[in-house]
Amino acid sequence: MADHGAPEYAIADGNDYAEHEGTYRFFVKLTLVGTLATVGLMIALAIGGVNGHWGLFTIGTLALLAATAVGFASDTGKPGLLGGLVVVLLLLLVLTS
Repeated sequence: MADHGAPEYAIADGNDYAEHEGTYRFFVKLTLVGTLATVGLMIALAIGGVNGHWGLFTIGTLALLAATAVGFASDTGKPGLLGGLVVVLLLLLVLTS
């Protein structure tokens, strides 16, 4: 086969590297926030289903929805202080139930 040389991605015509980077960052943010939301929901379901504390499940789920919305709205995907408070709240609910 003929050798065509190394491809030059950075200077190729029609290559939108900035759009590629943006899509990758969005995918990483979506994966991070989605994974954290799923883990939090499983903890809340364990509190409600195993211990029968459906009121605590509701509070945890509402807090989780707020933290997920903040995570999606942030630039990095990390919910920051609100997400940390939700994690502490869920852990306290697990320990006290």
